[in-house]
Amino acid sequence: MMRSLYSGVSGLQNHQIRMDVVGNNVANVNTIGFKKGRVNFQDMISQSMGGAARPNDEIGGVNPKQVGLGMTVATIDTIHTQGSLQTTGVTSDLAIQGNGLFILSKGDQDFFSRAGAFGVDADGLLVNSANGLRVQGWTAQTVNGETILNNASDVGDLVIPLGSKDPAKATLDVDLACNLDKRTPEVLPGAAEADMLNGTWTLDKDIYDSFGEVHKMRVEFTKVNGVNNQWQVSVMVDPDLALEGADRDITNTNLAVGEGETAGNTFTMTFDNLGALQSAVDAAGNTIDAGKLQIPVSFDVAGGNPDEAGAPLTQTFNLNLGEVGSYTDTVTQFADTSSTKAFFQNGYGMGYLENYKIDQNGIITGVYSNGTNRALGQVALASFINPGGLEKAGETMFMESINSGQANIGPSGIAGKGKFISGALEMSNVDLAEQFTDMIVTQRGFQANSKTITTSDTMLQELLNL
Repeated sequence: MMRSLYSGVSGLQNHQIRMDVVGNNVANVNTIGFKKGRVNFQDMISQSMGGAARPNDEIGGVNPKQVGLGMTVATIDTIHTQGSLQTTGVTSDLAIQGNGLFILSKGDQDFFSRAGAFGVDADGLLVNSANGLRVQGWTAQTVNGETILNNASDVGDLVIPLGSKDPAKATLDVDLACNLDKRTPEVLPGAAEADMLNGTWTLDKDIYDSFGEVHKMRVEFTKVNGVNNQWQVSVMVDPDLALEGADRDITNTNLAVGEGETAGNTFTMTFDNLGALQSAVDAAGNTIDAGKLQIPVSFDVAGGNPDEAGAPLTQTFNLNLGEVGSYTDTVTQFADTSSTKAFFQNGYGMGYLENYKIDQNGIITGVYSNGTNRALGQVALASFINPGGLEKAGETMFMESINSGQANIGPSGIAGKGKFISGALEMSNVDLAEQFTDMIVTQRGFQANSKTITTSDTMLQELLNL
């Protein structure tokens, strides 16, 4: 009689625990990054009233006689299924589509979360806006002028230095991809200026010196008289200022083809019978006729400190004509309208970090006022062999436990990790219809166990009446 009472009590207690979990799920139905819980029951130990007996030649076997002593909670699982995504339009808000958790640092302690409501604090750190914990990832580094992200190194705090300066960069390369019209008339010696203009194709491009000052590079292509498929090229930097008598001299625009520097600002390039680039020759007879044709161009930069010998500050960049025999991103000669295309130069003036964006790989790209875009860092993701083994730490965060396994930290898309969606947040994965149904089942279970207790009490009362 007492066994049924205590079985009913265990049922009441554990259904109350299940109701607590359901209530917590419903309470967090609108909590970003929340993962619902689930309670599983199991029966408690049973009391044996008779053991089992094996069959023999005369009679069959006998099953054991056991009376259950109630039930208990088997597991309270955390269900890490994907929640729906809500668009916010805030760049720093991040959602994860797929597996993985954000890594948040508090000193030497790491926490893990799916809640990506992030922001930038007064020091430029990317942090969880609710508690200030710092988002972890890899900060971009500049090596030999190139920006790299080493996601094989340890993670650290991510910094987005809004308003910081981006220093000017001198132009090092100018790439040409124009077409020269083979039908262009040849320019005869002693021709009038109008004829010179008719037979010359001009290309202008802005370039930058080390101070970030803009200079005008002018390239003039003139068809060589009496020689098939050959053009004379003149390169000038700031030609308009030189003509105005400023302290610039276009004769200081020097070209170097092959080895050494050649005074002057002209060279000759030749095309084959298929319209592709063949070779380039400078005034000293130096020739390049294989691979990529690069013409180093140097010019004087006004306002710079002279060297020890008193020579003015000189800047050099490569004028890239293209690859011999190629038609892609290179200078060509076809019987078609001449085109002006200097499609790339890598210099720029000073700028300020005005904005940033985060792509699906978690790479944070800074947008500067000078038009440049540069990687600032990359957000890291952590995955676990058993995410259900993580311990809840409050504030929609988890902690590593002895049964979750160690965190596998890496970039998006590696080892099954999901991708990022900027300007969105992952909502709770609680399904209200499921929770309400579970609530009804839990209530009925609680009600049935209370009935077990009242019925057992009635039976005890009858016994006492005897």
